[in-house]
Amino acid sequence: MTTRTEGFDRLVEPFRAELLAHCYRMLGSAHDAEDLVQETYLRAWRAREQYDATRSSPRTWLYRIATNACLTALEVRGRRPLPSGLVASRAPLDPLVRGDEVSWLQPLPDALLDAGDPARTVVDRSSLRLAFVAALQHLSARQRAALILRDVLAFSAAEAAEILDTTVVSVNSSLQRARARVKEAGVRQDELGEPSAAEQRAWVDRYMRAFQRADVEALKRLLTQDVIMEMPPMLNWFAGPGNYGLFMDWVFGKGGTDWSVREIAANGQPGFAAYQRDGEGYELHTLQVLTVTAGGISRNSVFTDPAVLASFGLPPRLDDAGEEPEPGAADAMSSGPRAGM
Repeated sequence: MTTRTEGFDRLVEPFRAELLAHCYRMLGSAHDAEDLVQETYLRAWRAREQYDATRSSPRTWLYRIATNACLTALEVRGRRPLPSGLVASRAPLDPLVRGDEVSWLQPLPDALLDAGDPARTVVDRSSLRLAFVAALQHLSARQRAALILRDVLAFSAAEAAEILDTTVVSVNSSLQRARARVKEAGVRQDELGEPSAAEQRAWVDRYMRAFQRADVEALKRLLTQDVIMEMPPMLNWFAGPGNYGLFMDWVFGKGGTDWSVREIAANGQPGFAAYQRDGEGYELHTLQVLTVTAGGISRNSVFTDPAVLASFGLPPRLDDAGEEPEPGAADAMSSGPRAGM
C-alpha cells in the first residue's frame, strides 16, 4: 500500500501549484481553490486504477478531474466580482455602502504557489492578475473553462474537448464567446505581465513611502489618469487621481497619519499590508494589491475581509517600531482588522 501511495504521489504532486492556480481562476477564491485541489486529488486517488497513460498524460487527466470539480462547484456558487465590475462608480465622499450579500473576488497569496519545490512550480502569474480573474467572473462556467484551457494553459482544442467531455465545435464556440466578453471588459491577458517585477516593486515602494507620510499629493503623482480604487466589501469605487486623492484625504483625516506597512505579493502583483496606529502599536487595517503599468499605478484593490487577511499570515498587530510583537505579548490580542479603508 505504501509503495502504491508513493507512486501516486510522485505522479500527481508536481502539478499541485498549477492546479491551485487553475481552480483559483475558475472560482475566484483562494480558500475554495485549495478545497477543490484536495477534492481533485481525492477523486484522482479513487480513480487511479482507471487511469490509462496511453490515452492521456497525467497532466491532462488531472486537469479533467479538477475542471469538472470546479464546474460542479460553480453550479451552486455565484460569480465573484469586484465592485468596478458590478456597480457604477461613486463620488469619493459618498457614504460607504457595504455589499455583504456579495461573494467578492479574493486575492491569491503568491506564497501558496511558491510552496514546495520551486523547480516544479511553473505558473503563468500574468494569468492570475486580479483584473483578468475579475473579467473571467463575467463568463459562464463552461466559457470560463474553455478560455482558461485554451488561452491560458495552451491545451489544444481536442485536449480541451477531452477535458470538458464535449466536442471541438462546442469548445471553439464557447471560446469565441468568452474572448468577446473578456475583450468587452477591456482586459488583455497577454499584456498583463509588464512592466518587470523589479519595476513594479519600485513603483509600489514609492507608493508605500508616500502612504506612510500620508502625502496625498505624492500618491496622486504615482497614479495613471484612469486609475481605479475599489475596496470590497464596500460597493464604493472611484476613478481618476482627483477622486482617489479626495478619498485618501478622507482616509487620513479619519484614520490619522501614522501608519506602518509590510510588503506582500498576490496574484503575481505587488502590494502591501497597511497598519494603523492604535495606542502603543499598529493594528492591521487593510491589504492593498496594486496594478502597475509603465505609466504608474492603474488600480488599487483594497481588502479588509478577515479571512483574506488571515490567508496571508499577517500579524494582527505591530509594535511601536513596526515589528511583530513577541508571542504572548500583552498587545498580541486584537479585536481584528477594521472594516473599510
